[in-house]
Amino acid sequence: MAIQYQCRHCGVEIGTIEDSAVNAEQLGFHLLNHEERQEMITYDPLGNLQVKAICEDCHELLQRNPEYHQHDFLIQ
Repeated sequence: MAIQYQCRHCGVEIGTIEDSAVNAEQLGFHLLNHEERQEMITYDPLGNLQVKAICEDCHELLQRNPEYHQHDFLIQ
């Protein structure tokens, strides 16, 4: 099982963790409430964990343009 991180705003793949020995507590998932987990973490058909995060480019764009927070998808 791989853990794949993808930007929630632009869809770019941020990175993948192939280590199956990593647990949810090591990744900080235990700090998320139920709604945050449902919004951020899903499984693909192969059983890989898909995690929605924010890439550096989108983070920088949102820092410069806070009004963009109202949009779910950003095109850069």
